[in-house]
Amino acid sequence: MSEIKILTDSSAQLTPEEIKKYHITVVPLSVTIDGNTYIDGVEITRQQFVQKMSESKKLPTTSQPPIGTIVDTINELTKDGSEVIGIFLAKVLSGTIDAARQAVKITGKSDLVHIVDSELTDRSEGFQVLAAARDIAAGKTVPEILAHIERIKKTQRLHLLIVNLENVVKGGRLGPLAGKIVNMLNIRIELQMPNGHLKIAKKGRGKKFSLAFDKRVLDEIEANKEKIKEVGISYVANGSTPQKLLDLAQKIKDINSKIDVLVRETSPIIATHAGMGAYAILYYTE
Repeated sequence: MSEIKILTDSSAQLTPEEIKKYHITVVPLSVTIDGNTYIDGVEITRQQFVQKMSESKKLPTTSQPPIGTIVDTINELTKDGSEVIGIFLAKVLSGTIDAARQAVKITGKSDLVHIVDSELTDRSEGFQVLAAARDIAAGKTVPEILAHIERIKKTQRLHLLIVNLENVVKGGRLGPLAGKIVNMLNIRIELQMPNGHLKIAKKGRGKKFSLAFDKRVLDEIEANKEKIKEVGISYVANGSTPQKLLDLAQKIKDINSKIDVLVRETSPIIATHAGMGAYAILYYTE
């Protein structure tokens, strides 16, 4: 029986329960650490990845899913005549969406498969996936679902705080000497992704900057508290969820108890570039 199905990648912040409930198909990226390659979410968990990353002297690398894997997945999902909405992480972060588009051409099923650049990743990508899944359950058509996703993209927000620039240095974006100076000064930066473009929004020093970051985002949520239904707090930490982030989630609930807040480890692709101690707050308004 034909229907509408959802396809996404493993960088999307989705719980196992959400994936199961909405029958979401996930194609995994791969991560390589110290010469060993693992399939994200299949051969390595997010926590295991962070543990290995913290022990590695070299920056891990991430790879998009093989085109053949995406081709096989598309063929499987469409064999009964179903349409597919594929929502992937921002093009600026990965070649996954280009691989998906190429896979659609190879299968010759452009009439059945609709590829969407989420323009973000993590829980923001997850928000789009879940909105599409709920729309399907409500009996919406493909054009209606795609229009809904576009509305979400226009109001989605990501505030990412990087507190340790070690991975930025390892990635060669700063020279070793500059990296030492930056770390010595305890510089922290806030990244945002308006319209799918990564940019440094602010930079400052130490815990004072982090506290100001939290306050700015909480004030933003307060100003939009009636329009926000869901917030994601994603993080990079070697061990249990930092209490600071649980407290931050509670402050959001205090603003509006109806807002759902998911606090969860981010994917390897974000952890690799954001580094230890980083965390992001993501939401959209409707």
